[in-house]
Amino acid sequence: MTIYNMKVGQSGIVKEILGDPRLAKRLMALGCVKGTPIEIKLVAPLGDPMLISFRGFDLAIRKRDAKIYI
Repeated sequence: MTIYNMKVGQSGIVKEILGDPRLAKRLMALGCVKGTPIEIKLVAPLGDPMLISFRGFDLAIRKRDAKIYI
């Protein structure tokens, strides 16, 4: 399952980050690495962006970039 497929309130553990290598590197620098608990906080009315929470902070991410496997 990916973050892309998750609904508000669902949570999981990061298994792998796929997609744009620059985005993956930035997410890893923020602490979103394998084993990190993550939760979907909010999804914009039209579905993009999504607000995810991990390591004590919230991050808005585009749906097309939400390919983090949990």
